[in-house]
Amino acid sequence: MKGKGLKLSVTQLNDYVRRSLASDPLLQGVCVTGELSNLKRHVSGHWYFTLKDEEAAVNCAMFRSAAAGLAFRPENGQRVRVYGSVGLYVKTGSYQLYAEAMEPDGLGELYLRFEALKKKLSAEGLFDPARKQKLPFLPRGIGIATSKTGAVVHDIARVAWRRFPGMPLYLYPVKVQGEGAAGEIAEGIRVLDSLPEVDVIIVGRGGGSMEDLWAFNEEVVARAIAACEKPVISAVGHETDFTIADFTADVRAATPSAAAEVAVPEKAALLQDAALLADRLEGAMAHAVSRKRLALNQLAARIAAQSPEAQTARMRTSLQSASLKLDTLMNAHIAQRRQRIAGVPMQLDSRMQLALTRLKNRLAQADIRLKTSGPMQTMQRGYAVVLKDGKALRSVQQARPHDRLTLVMADGRIAATVDEQGKE
Repeated sequence: MKGKGLKLSVTQLNDYVRRSLASDPLLQGVCVTGELSNLKRHVSGHWYFTLKDEEAAVNCAMFRSAAAGLAFRPENGQRVRVYGSVGLYVKTGSYQLYAEAMEPDGLGELYLRFEALKKKLSAEGLFDPARKQKLPFLPRGIGIATSKTGAVVHDIARVAWRRFPGMPLYLYPVKVQGEGAAGEIAEGIRVLDSLPEVDVIIVGRGGGSMEDLWAFNEEVVARAIAACEKPVISAVGHETDFTIADFTADVRAATPSAAAEVAVPEKAALLQDAALLADRLEGAMAHAVSRKRLALNQLAARIAAQSPEAQTARMRTSLQSASLKLDTLMNAHIAQRRQRIAGVPMQLDSRMQLALTRLKNRLAQADIRLKTSGPMQTMQRGYAVVLKDGKALRSVQQARPHDRLTLVMADGRIAATVDEQGKE
């Protein structure tokens, strides 16, 4: 059956509806009150969100120029008043509210429940940093409480096995939103906590609205995390999403992939560090052994030096040295004495020769004096020496008649008899 209306393409139809909405004065400059949900801040600066009440919801967009002028920071669950115009996005055919301004209009029901529970648990100390546990350096296994059909478990496995191939992963599949999800999540935490091969637990899911993430804002999940004896990493939603589980967990990760990065060390880096530590340990041990060996040798040397044998050897060496020195001194003294004794005959001979020379000189001088002053010179002139009984006569009174006298002349002797004597 053929219609009688205008023939339009999809683009023409959407554009007509867009222009119709734009020309309706009732849809321009409207003020709509509702609760923020699914708030996304794009890298371009534009904001996209849903504004809802108990029965309906409308998609909204706020461009960068309008978002930059806001005097507050909107959050999911917050009740606001949005001023803008209704229009149609031609590409998808969906109508939306183009927000030009926004202001707070009180808090939404979910946000109020969130703040109330957060305040209660904080007062009990469940968020206290002092009670948070440190993650193990090298876990034996990783427990994961999340949906078995979502991308979260695959992201965690991909990152974990890239960093540490073969790392054991233990999945406890749970509902992550909807009725009964909170109870399943809490039970999964308790079961994984009871496994001895699990050292750390990751609890998480992908991004979504505040309603989608609400299971992780339930008190039963928070208390299960607080009671867990093993460290728990919360990886719920995107980096801008915060839940009660994030505040209670020992570590909060921005995304499930980031949780795997935090929980699982890099095996290659560990092996490299282990090799470096082994080299350093080997070097330190070799150095320590060398020092101990040197100290032992020095101690052995000191002990050996103090032994009776060493002392006896030192005394023997000392005595031998003293004896050698004494022998050397005695030999030098004897040699000196011998040298001095050997020189005595020469000295005596020299002195005797000198004495003989002096005597010869004195004798020659005496001979000269004798010859000069003696009777021989006088007798040469014709005189004689008269001897009586071998003694020279000095006076005629010493001779008596008939005395026999000897006359010594220069060339001989004459015997004579005294006939008479008289004085001249």
